[in-house]
Formats: sequence, C-alpha cells, structure tokens
Amino acid sequence: MVLPIVAYGDTVLNKTGLEIDKNYPELKELIANMFETMYEANGVGLAAPQVGKSIRLFIIDASPFAEDKDEEGNPLEEYKGLKNFKKVFINAKIIAEEGEEWSFNEGCLSIPKIREDVLRLPKINISYYDENFIHHEEIFEGIAARIIQHEYDHIEGKLFVDRINPMRRKMLKGKLEDITKGRVEVLYKMRFPKKR
Repeated sequence: MVLPIVAYGDTVLNKTGLEIDKNYPELKELIANMFETMYEANGVGLAAPQVGKSIRLFIIDASPFAEDKDEEGNPLEEYKGLKNFKKVFINAKIIAEEGEEWSFNEGCLSIPKIREDVLRLPKINISYYDENFIHHEEIFEGIAARIIQHEYDHIEGKLFVDRINPMRRKMLKGKLEDITKGRVEVLYKMRFPKKR
C-alpha cells in the first residue's frame, strides 16, 4: 500500500526515532509499504519518519544510480556496486565516519523540488539490524554511504537542508514555507502539516 509522504514542516521529521524490537506491530507490512511508497515516488531511500512513524527504521534501494551512464554509455565508476544495493536498516547507529568531506547534490521526498549540495564524509561504519532482526556491522563508502547518511539523518530528526549553508537556507525560506503550506506540485501522495 502506498503511504503518504510527510512534508517539510511536520514535527515528526524533527524527532529522534525510537528503537523498536522484532515485535513492533505489523513491521513486515510497514517495510513492504515503505518500499512500495518509495518506488511510487521514484526515491532511492525512505525513512519511517517520512511516513509519520517516529521509529529508527529506513530502507534503501540504490539500483537507479547503477543505471546512470557516461557519454560513451558505460556505467559510471562511482555507482559501481549499487545495482543490487537494497537494504533495510533497523535501530541503526553510525559508529564512525571518516575521510575528506565531499559535496553531492541531494534531494528529499519530504522536500520536493529542492536540491542542494551537501557536504558529508565518504566512509561510514554502521551497526544495524535487518528486516529479520539479524545484526550487522558494515563499512560503506561513496554514494552508498551518502544515501545511508541521508536516511540516518531522518531517524535523528535532521533534514538535508539543516546541513546547508545558513545563507543558502535563508534564500530557500519561501520555497520551504510553500511546501509546508502544500503549495507544491508532486506526482506522489503527500501529507502536509495541519494548518494552524
């Protein structure tokens, strides 16, 4: 079932998600619905707060990146290894981040029509549980690490616009307010903050 994606301005996006256990109600159904919702919106990641659940759960399917080609039609080197990169992260905790900051243009399904360059470290070590509650500790680099960091921010109550230059963010204020008020056209189902 496709769920509405929570828009910028909703307080659920600013809360730190709570840890869950394998008895969380209808967890498998929630994960399946999140994947369906993400695909419907052409996303590569989706966190539970984006569907109104303040819990430490996010999903990723980075395979669309693997389809990007250079001018000669060859797969892009930086997107190698993303073809089958589909994962569920429960109760994730980033243990370490390292390397030299690099910039990449990010967007977010909760903040449609806005993309900005965001600086992040290129390598992470993360502890998490998968959908079967099997524990993993893994190292990810490059685009995979960035997608994880972006979704991890969601379960920490942060958004990518919180990471951009304050002056640039000020320039986006009007567009962000429009999203909060539902004055944005999107091709997927969204839930906008209740008008006060």
